[in-house]
Amino acid sequence: MVRMFQKKIENFRCGHCHQDVRGNGYTNHCPQCLYSRHVDIYPGDRLAICGGLMEPISLQAHGKKQILVHRCLVCGHEKKNKVDAEDDFEMLLALAKKNDKHC
Repeated sequence: MVRMFQKKIENFRCGHCHQDVRGNGYTNHCPQCLYSRHVDIYPGDRLAICGGLMEPISLQAHGKKQILVHRCLVCGHEKKNKVDAEDDFEMLLALAKKNDKHC
């Protein structure tokens, strides 16, 4: 099993909002609704057998970068992903506000 990042340029249809997403090799979630899919054990390996939708559950600051935290709706696995410039700002803002209410 390869434990390092593997760049995969793949387009996909979001399993949550059905948006067609153009991948750039680093794309790992829908920029419209921020949902992801549980497909990797290590980034890009496509070895996870679960395949469940991963809900965006929080937004965290990591230095100057913003990090999305996803939780798989099937198995509960959590994964952190970088926020992308293409991500819907209103969705990110709503997630940040949701975090504030839980603190």
